[in-house]
Amino acid sequence: MNSLPVDIVEPLDIQTSNLDSSLIKQFPKQFTKNDIRTSLQASTADAIFASIFSLSTGGILVSNLLVELDATPVIFGMLSSIPMLVNFVQPVGAYISEQTTSRFKYSLLTFGTSRLLWLILVIGIFANNSSVLNSQQLVILTLLIVLFSHLLGGLGSASWLSWLAIIIPRRLRGRYFGIRNSACHLTNLICIPLAGLVISHWYGGTIQGYGLVLSLGTICGIISLFCQYFQVDVNPQLQNQYSLNGCESPPEDICQEKTNWTSIIGKNSKFLLFLLYFSIWMLAVHLSAPFFNFYLLDTLDLDVTLVTIYSSLQTGANLLVLILWGKLADRIGNRPILICVGFLVAITPLLWLGIGNHQLDFWLWLPLLHIFTGITWAGVDLCSTNMYLGIAPAKNKSIYFAIVAAVGGVSGALGTTIGGFIAQSPNFGGLLGLFALSSLCRLLGLLPLIFVQEPGK
Repeated sequence: MNSLPVDIVEPLDIQTSNLDSSLIKQFPKQFTKNDIRTSLQASTADAIFASIFSLSTGGILVSNLLVELDATPVIFGMLSSIPMLVNFVQPVGAYISEQTTSRFKYSLLTFGTSRLLWLILVIGIFANNSSVLNSQQLVILTLLIVLFSHLLGGLGSASWLSWLAIIIPRRLRGRYFGIRNSACHLTNLICIPLAGLVISHWYGGTIQGYGLVLSLGTICGIISLFCQYFQVDVNPQLQNQYSLNGCESPPEDICQEKTNWTSIIGKNSKFLLFLLYFSIWMLAVHLSAPFFNFYLLDTLDLDVTLVTIYSSLQTGANLLVLILWGKLADRIGNRPILICVGFLVAITPLLWLGIGNHQLDFWLWLPLLHIFTGITWAGVDLCSTNMYLGIAPAKNKSIYFAIVAAVGGVSGALGTTIGGFIAQSPNFGGLLGLFALSSLCRLLGLLPLIFVQEPGK
């Protein structure tokens, strides 16, 4: 990242609080080369520590905690739906963030509080070990922490993404997010198996072992926020004032060019079509997504260490191809990748129908399936992010990002809730019937994407 081809111009000045037309001159056409380089390095470090926090507060480790506490599939559905459902607060958070004068301070307030809440669950785990809390109470406490933590995080997510959209030059997005995501997945590749081993072999039991992992993860989550201090800060009010009055574009087209109503409607139609695709896709994916780990841990009764190995294989495959997906997206665009690779992701749940309680499945088909999943999801995740970064209008980007997150979150939460009830119902074929239904819905979800026109392509 030491050779980013960015022209050197005047640095960003965010010290002035009174907004008038004279301040437009204070918002730069571009950040300096050193500003961008330092910001990208800080963002990558932020991603690494945040990945450690995320793996300790979600995914296979929390799923294993609930299995140990004898949670039902409906609880699993609730666990997965809460982080998505609370995304409805993102438009509120985006609006609040636009009234502030610092993206960094707003991020520190929302995400800092959100991550510190997990220390309450650490206390709850050790209270359970001392028989102060029973298993049912600990399940409820876990769901409450997930709810309030993600509620606060939802208030800051759109502002954080808007911050990155301003900092990262458009021509570098595919490559940079490929590198950034690779760093995240390399971290997961190393840390998830280690966390699984600690939990499985902790002398106090798996639940207490998870409490230790969660403590370390929360510390890493706080460290990640301090990494953001080294990113160039952005004053949202100056940014939007520039957009309203200026006609020259900063590096990320911070201000909109003067347009007629036809072009505005055209931009909104692209956004609405993408929103339709994203909402259907999220519902279809999350019909089954939370229940693959439940199937492994509960139905097949696999040890958490083996399941973390599968997860590491998926992460490793994701890591190997992320940069390649980023370069390909920069070359041919994001939509072709989303359509072609999205088809492979859509049929993936069907591949689970043949998985049973056999040694060949454990040591051959499940590893291959997780590798295949890692390769395909790397392309879909990267290109989805790039798509709505490009489609969202320049002014008040955070509000558009919040709308995408809110609609996708509600759709995903609806999917996991429906999936939880289907998984418990023998009339629908249980988990295997759910996987087949999810595959069909994913294929239908790709249809609106055909009509989405990617800007610049």
